Amino acid sequence: MPEVRRERISGVDTAWLRMDLPTNLMVIVGVLMFEGRLDVKQVRRTLDRRFLAFPRFRQRAVQDPTGAWWEDDPDFDMDSHVHQVALPGKAGKAELQAYVSDLASTPLDFSKPLWQFHLVDNYEGGSALVMRIHHCYADGIALVQVMLSMTEKTARASLALRAERFDAERGGEADFWEQILRPVTGALESASRVGRNLLDQGREIAANPAAAQEALEGVTRKGMDFAGELARLALMGSDSPTRFKGRLGARKRVAWATPVPLDEVKVMGKALGCSINDVLLAMATGALRDYLASKGDAVDGLGIRAIVPVNLRGNGRGRELGNRFGLVFLDLPIGIDHPLERLYEVRRLMQSLKGSYQPLIVLGLLHTVGYGPRILQEQVTALLSQNASAVMTNVPGPQYPIYFAGRRIEELDFWVPQSGGIGLGVSILSYNGRIQFGLIADAGLVPDPDRIVDRFQGELDKLMWLTLMSPWGDEGVEQAAPTPATRASTPGEAARARATQATGAGPRKVRKRPSAP
Repeated sequence: MPEVRRERISGVDTAWLRMDLPTNLMVIVGVLMFEGRLDVKQVRRTLDRRFLAFPRFRQRAVQDPTGAWWEDDPDFDMDSHVHQVALPGKAGKAELQAYVSDLASTPLDFSKPLWQFHLVDNYEGGSALVMRIHHCYADGIALVQVMLSMTEKTARASLALRAERFDAERGGEADFWEQILRPVTGALESASRVGRNLLDQGREIAANPAAAQEALEGVTRKGMDFAGELARLALMGSDSPTRFKGRLGARKRVAWATPVPLDEVKVMGKALGCSINDVLLAMATGALRDYLASKGDAVDGLGIRAIVPVNLRGNGRGRELGNRFGLVFLDLPIGIDHPLERLYEVRRLMQSLKGSYQPLIVLGLLHTVGYGPRILQEQVTALLSQNASAVMTNVPGPQYPIYFAGRRIEELDFWVPQSGGIGLGVSILSYNGRIQFGLIADAGLVPDPDRIVDRFQGELDKLMWLTLMSPWGDEGVEQAAPTPATRASTPGEAARARATQATGAGPRKVRKRPSAP
């Protein structure tokens, strides 16, 4: 019998492999909706020629006492990974959401490569394709590139896909450290020192959080931002108690919103001096606030945290599989009632994270603990997850229509997994001039996620009306966020000042959680 080829899984990917829990499966779920019926033979042909062109997808993840390994599946069978189903009843959005929720709650088979495609034959007169891929294979940026590799700009071209082979292998460890150190060249002496320091400090902090206070005091004296960020992560403190946090169950529920026009968000962001991402995050914050208020929960002065992934890939390396992203903690000003005030506070908080070492630190920690004992990783994961209530991710997609297996993709959505005790995930994806919001939640904490995503359009409408109310001029944009004492001079400042005058809304204080000095 021929020897099975094995390759050690990188530290970061091992960390994501180990995070798999019955209450939080580390599986990225996506759904593609088509204008017509897909042919299952064409689907299988496309997957065979383009998806399996990445050799990694023929491999399964194996763990033993020596670590985690990629291992060729000697009994690989496409039938184990491609399934054809039909929805019951009306076969509309509600039925598809229920089906995707079931899949998001179902573990993958670890005896096989960790991915599956489910072809839904009868969705609203066309087809839908649900994909599930374990996070240990790749992050969202890489999986978008994988999807693009299986599509073309015309239906005919998508049926004539030639077989290809992509280099899906990860670079070596030297390449890994070179890449994550690039943003902070000169700030640290060597890659080996980074890994050693992160692992040593991570162990110490996980075992004794008081050590973080000592590290922070030393950093304050010496001005070492990198170590200071690590200490701040440890001293951040648990997130505010809301219905978004609690004991998790095994059931997930997913929902997605009607797509909103990207151009509207662009124009509004420019008029208000904010980025597209600022506007989208402010909309999400407003939707979460409104949902909590509808349940009778106290929201004034409330602040919660979200974990936001940050892409750390080098240019031209989007098709390399694996996980190459860090994480930052973003405060969401749920307690601010006025939409424009909330938007500017989100922008201020986002700008305060620019240049942060947090993404680098979290990526380095995951890399090192992935090679360490599982209990260490569990401690670090718990430390990170207790500090946040949600994961929020924004992935750019193609801004033109694409075709898969002869059919045009009308809409696509995806949901990110949540680690540890986090029970809420918000996903934002732009495609073909539209922005698509998806939400996944623990069914016990948020049994009705559709009541959150249905509020996104309302949040956009509020911001749009307030923008239209503001006077227009030739003043510049993208200036500092206004304060109550600042005279309105840009269109965004004028909009906020005018809206504040009209509504009597003023700045509100967001309740602070324990944080580093």
